[in-house]
Formats: sequence, structure tokens, C-alpha cells
Amino acid sequence: MTNSALINSDLSGLTLLSKGKVRDVYATSDPNLLLFVATDRISAYDVILRNGVPDKGKVLTQISLFWFDKLKHVIPTHFVTADVARMPEEVQKYRAQLEGRTMLVRKAKVVPLEAIVRGYITGAHLALRVGGVQEVWHRARHNPPARVVESEKLPEPLFTPSTKAEQGQHDENISPEKAAALIGQDLYDKLSKAAVRLYSEAASYAASRGLILADTKFEFGLVPSAAGEGEELILVDELLTPDSSRYWPAASYKPGGPQQSFDKQYLRDWLVSTGFRKGLEGGKDGEGWTMEPDVVEGTRQRYLEALTMLTGEGLKN
Repeated sequence: MTNSALINSDLSGLTLLSKGKVRDVYATSDPNLLLFVATDRISAYDVILRNGVPDKGKVLTQISLFWFDKLKHVIPTHFVTADVARMPEEVQKYRAQLEGRTMLVRKAKVVPLEAIVRGYITGAHLALRVGGVQEVWHRARHNPPARVVESEKLPEPLFTPSTKAEQGQHDENISPEKAAALIGQDLYDKLSKAAVRLYSEAASYAASRGLILADTKFEFGLVPSAAGEGEELILVDELLTPDSSRYWPAASYKPGGPQQSFDKQYLRDWLVSTGFRKGLEGGKDGEGWTMEPDVVEGTRQRYLEALTMLTGEGLKN
């Protein structure tokens, strides 16, 4: 490990608009553009760990940029540039801090849905979220098999929306009917169709790289239409990273139980092994949870491996 983790960005000359589990969002001198900064913070079970994972924000940014380019034919995105030299002048003086971990993006009105697409039965949680694994097959318009096993591939990708919760709260999984009522049927139809196509194309590419994309989460926004009439649906936030997606190595895939994963399951397992449980989100001493050095490095290596397997490249910055 060659450098320390960036836990909090420090752009004192800019206005911080929001601070998420990973990203800090700043206003710029252009009212139509925002600055997204991916820090090295990491969370598990909605708890942000006290220490971070060096280079994690750069890995997430590099993976997102890769997918933004590869899938740009499916739907427009909020991405403008990742080149700090092309960003507003007030941003450029923070180049040393921002290089490799920031994106200038279009400001959008975020659609209040988590657009989750699943291609595989990912554990008991799916049964709880969509009303039973048999329901998955009915929703996909197929007769369910006599026995459904964990990690089994679904007959076709399944769109399972949820609400967007405030930080520290949990998203609520909702039915397609409730989601359509929340945002309107026309917008729901466009969003769900785009989400399934994005997942399908990404899963096909990931398979060519020896990875299974078990499920992922997309976020969408609305911007004024270029034609000057109405609003246009675009893709926002990060895209198909290990934080928002569940990747499995295809070589070791075996239905019937949990899979090796490039997501945060490694960290979750460690957290539980150290005594984490509901009610102890603030840590045993109320000071939060701190990863041990070997857990930090193990987590970092998993992110780096996912980057290399997906893109064929190592970390650029």
C-alpha cells in the first residue's frame, strides 16, 4: 500500500452540497454542472468505517468512466469530463487532490427510485425483497422450477425497484405498480427498459472478461431536453462498480450457495466476525468501527482485481 486513504475531500473554496457514503458533491461556477469527488470511504451495513481503503475512489471512478463510454449508445449520461484541466478554474487548483477521483457532471433532477436489475438469485434476501423466489419466475413470465437454489441464474433479467432512502436509512423494496405510481407510468417504462438493457449489455461484456454480473443498481435523472421540449432521461451517479454491483468470478461459479465476490461481502464478513450487530452501528465503544490493516489491504486488492478483470488495465493514477 503506497499511500493513505482520502477520507474527506477538502475543497475549501467550493460549496459542498452533499456528503454521501463515498462521494462528496460540490457546486461549481456553472449552475448546470456539479463536481463529484469519489473519496476512499467505505461502508458496510449502512455504517461508514472510520478508516478508508486507499485508491478505492480512483478505482470506482475509473470503472465508472469505462462503463460510461462503453454504454453511451444505450442512454445519455451526466458525465462531462474527468480531465481536471477542462474543469472550471476554481476546481483546477485542487488538481493534486482530485486527479483520478473526480468527474464534472450535468446537474439533474434525480428520479426517486433505485433501479435494481437482477440476473441471479442472490441469497435469501431476494426471497424477502420480491415476495419469494417462486415469484421471481412468475414475474419473468416463466413457470418456476420445482426447486430454486441460491445463486441460480434467472430466466431473464428482473427489474426490482426500491425507494431512495436518506443516508443512514434503509431503502424500501416496492412493487413495479407502486414504483410506476410514484414516478408515473411513462417514466417508469422508459427507466425500467433502459435499466434492463444496460444490465444485459454489461453482463454480456463482463462474461467475456470471466465475470458474472449477478445484479446491479442504477440511478437516473432528468434534464431539460435538447430539443427544448420536456425532459430527457439520463443515467447519473456511478456505474457498474463493485460498490453498486455484485460481480462473481465465472471460473468458480457453482449454483447452490454463496459465491466468491468482488463486492463488499469480505468486509461485511469481517465486521460481523468482530461483533457487529444491529444496535452497534456506532461501534462497541461508540467511536465507530475501524478496519484492521489486513482487512484494508484485502479489500483494496479486491477492488483492484475487479478493475483489471473488467477493463484489462491497472489503476491509472
